Amino acid sequence: MTALALLTYPQIDPILFQVGPLALRWYGLAYVLGFLGAALLMRRLNHTWNMGMSGDDMLDVVLAAVVGLVVGARLGYTVFYDFSGFIQNPLSLFAIWDGGMSFHGGLVGILFAGWLISRRVDVPFLRLADMGAVGAPIGLFLGRLGNFVNGELWGRTTDVAWAMVPPYGGTPRHPSQLYEAFLEGIVLFVVMLVLARKRRPNGFQLGVMLTLYGVFRIAVEFVREPDVQLGFILGPFTMGQLLTIPVLAVGAWLVWRTRRGHRSSSAASSDPVDAVEPEGD
Repeated sequence: MTALALLTYPQIDPILFQVGPLALRWYGLAYVLGFLGAALLMRRLNHTWNMGMSGDDMLDVVLAAVVGLVVGARLGYTVFYDFSGFIQNPLSLFAIWDGGMSFHGGLVGILFAGWLISRRVDVPFLRLADMGAVGAPIGLFLGRLGNFVNGELWGRTTDVAWAMVPPYGGTPRHPSQLYEAFLEGIVLFVVMLVLARKRRPNGFQLGVMLTLYGVFRIAVEFVREPDVQLGFILGPFTMGQLLTIPVLAVGAWLVWRTRRGHRSSSAASSDPVDAVEPEGD
């Protein structure tokens, strides 16, 4: 059944303002605000969780995260989604203002940067990663809004009442960017904030974030149009789903590992232990 009314796609210029050849795009602003929001939240968690990092340590962590995420996200997109385009035009690797940033590549990049900087600031890597996991949904939310403004990553054709006609025309489609903004941004952020009210075992927050992201991303991909240069892979699946399966698996393993370790510690603390070992013959 055809929808009686469609939501109107807001005609938003991807360029916020431009002075000569220099342009500030909404997509770029989303990244800046995402990092700023996450940095402010991590600063608060540094005190709430008694992490003991100095202001200089926090600045080093944020700068490492920026470099790791941007480099990893761009490399990930190039390798997994547009390698042929990179071969034809290697300079396209640096055109981050046109979009084309892979979450999975960014995740690898920021985790690697976090591992390096954790040694510098003398904080356990998983504890530092837990802090970043709480702030990550802010960037995910703003990034998906940036995709929406850019008119990219649209969903598949549909006749639901909230379908939208993309700015390039054609048939009504799922606004899948907004689905992801809601699930990966708002819902995930609320869950992470609730869990962050107290310290959890190292790695638990990261595990929850990766697990929920994996579930949300795989689900939304079923109504999202696959990348035109790739199409479907292994039947009905998309590249995004295949890359997210390891993310989901690692997240679930981290949650299981931390919960198992917590139960073992609780059991050990409740069992009486002889203060003196029995003497041998």
